[in-house]
Amino acid sequence: MTGPTNTGQHEPTSPRPSVSLWRDGDFVRFWIGQGTSLLGSQVTNLALPLAAMAIFGASAGQVGLLRFVELAPYLLLSLPFGVWVDRSRRRPVMIAANAGRMLLLAAVPVLAHFGALSIHGLIGVAALAGVLAVLFDVSWASYLPTLVRRREQLVEANQKLGITQSTTDLAGPGLAGLLISAIGALPAMLLDAASYAVSTLTLLFIRSPEPLSPTVGPRSFSRELVEGVRFVFTNPVLRPLALIAPFTNFSLTAVSTVFLLDGVRVLGLTAAQIGLVFSASAAGALLGAVFSRPLMERFQPGPLYVVALTGLYGAPILLPLASGPRPVVLAVLVTGLLLSYLGSGLSNVIQLSLRQTHTPATLMGRMSAAFRTLLFGGGAVGGLAAGLLAQAVGDHRALWITAAGSAAMVVPIALSPVRRLRNPPTTQT
Repeated sequence: MTGPTNTGQHEPTSPRPSVSLWRDGDFVRFWIGQGTSLLGSQVTNLALPLAAMAIFGASAGQVGLLRFVELAPYLLLSLPFGVWVDRSRRRPVMIAANAGRMLLLAAVPVLAHFGALSIHGLIGVAALAGVLAVLFDVSWASYLPTLVRRREQLVEANQKLGITQSTTDLAGPGLAGLLISAIGALPAMLLDAASYAVSTLTLLFIRSPEPLSPTVGPRSFSRELVEGVRFVFTNPVLRPLALIAPFTNFSLTAVSTVFLLDGVRVLGLTAAQIGLVFSASAAGALLGAVFSRPLMERFQPGPLYVVALTGLYGAPILLPLASGPRPVVLAVLVTGLLLSYLGSGLSNVIQLSLRQTHTPATLMGRMSAAFRTLLFGGGAVGGLAAGLLAQAVGDHRALWITAAGSAAMVVPIALSPVRRLRNPPTTQT
């Protein structure tokens, strides 16, 4: 547990056995808050596009725009927020971001009840929620190495959080689909608001002190921003990860956007069936996270990362092949997404652990911000491009184009420098 003299650096590896993180009360509180808010977010992830289509009659382009504004703040704000976070204590920032999301999402069904919500208002809510999500995500990824002081426990912490995210991905969409079918998309968003309330409370009860980053000389916003970007693209471990990052989320977001359009408007799937597909498929991400730690102990990170990305990019080619009786359609959809999510769950733990163990504490926020910009910037463009493509050529043809383009990425990934990542994690001082 973090002590008063913690400087934000990882303690060196020592022969004494590590205490399980389940015995660290502050980590457990952080984990409970994260898990609760992730589960609640599954409702909003499904409710927003379904409400846009069912209540406001949104076009494919508008659904793509909805995806874009959710993720565009990562492209525009991650780096400035990263500089700010490196100058600040991260926990108060996380508390403020989650409290803001709680109030914002709770207002949606209230506005709808009084007839004050339109498709443009829904898009505005998605954009504001995206801004607060950037602030929280840049902060928590930088806060975790401060909360978990021992280097060898960082992979364990990322694995636990990865398993938690995969578990909420597994259970969340099915529960969200049933909830939306029962009470409607917009009222169901109150559950997500409540989850952010829980997360805010758990963060308030963390006791470990968090020191400010040491200041060396006069501070310049632009210089610090450039310093963070330069560090990512000159570090031999981080650079290949950064070059792949935007394509990963472009593929994931584009595929999920077009699949949602095709599933509702071509295959005629209900909200409950779409939730079932996403939930069953998320078992792949759970397996990827569960086995990430033993696999990383057995294999070099580069080749393992390439294998994970091959599944992530290649498996969606099965989605446009789904046809025939409804059980067969659902089985093919689940298989394609499950294999893709398996690669996603494994690759996420690998790249996050490498990033955190090769970055000094003073640069952690800016490093996280640079990766958030690349990852979610790719996702924002992917969601918008997918919606516009579906509007131009039709939902099913767009699914074929998107899935084939994703599969084609396997070749450059296999030939990229990432396959040569063989350096063991080292402590930055």
